[in-house]
Amino acid sequence: MLFERGTAALESKKWLTAREYFRQIVDNYQQSPLRADAKLGLGDTYLGEGTTQAFVLAINEFQEFLSFYPTHPRADYAQYKLALCHYRQMAKAERDQTETRATVAEFEVFFERYPSSPLMLEARRRHREARDRLSDSEYGVGLFYYRQRWYPGAIDRFQALLKSDPEYTRRDAAYYHLGESLVKMNRQAEALVWFDRLVTEFSQSEHLLEAKKRVAELRATPEPPQTPPPPGS
Repeated sequence: MLFERGTAALESKKWLTAREYFRQIVDNYQQSPLRADAKLGLGDTYLGEGTTQAFVLAINEFQEFLSFYPTHPRADYAQYKLALCHYRQMAKAERDQTETRATVAEFEVFFERYPSSPLMLEARRRHREARDRLSDSEYGVGLFYYRQRWYPGAIDRFQALLKSDPEYTRRDAAYYHLGESLVKMNRQAEALVWFDRLVTEFSQSEHLLEAKKRVAELRATPEPPQTPPPPGS
């Protein structure tokens, strides 16, 4: 009865009421087969409440569940919700990315431990969002360097981003600005590689037209003559 009432309250988003029912089960019925599910229900009430303090309490509930019931059939659900607690706290790309990094880490634990989970598709989608947020942050730094005309710094940032996250959703922009930075440093051959990748991988991009122009320009530019070695070398 307590579990049914708690579940009904949870579905109605009556977080405090649901919490009271689930808490009674967890605290007073330690041998109940519903205790583990009630523990998850507690976590869900805090996650649903969505305040900073509630997220901390939700994380605690899901972590305790995984500690107490590591082989439970719903352990994948607990790990998914643990990652979701951090996901819901991710900041914008230009702000601190501590929660985003935690999101990525917890989803990677999920992928490793529960490869057959029915939650896998949704977990991968949210993981990609978190990786994109981290990469957006790195791209923003590179773009700042580019606009400040500090091209060596921009090149380093864009190259590091593309190495760490080759599936970055908005990598077309990184390709373009990396290519432009290399052009500014007179590294045309390297720049052509990135413009080519943009044209090849993206049929739609705000940078596509300019990239095609750059490809045509760079291919039409003759290679600089090679300096012959001194006699006797």
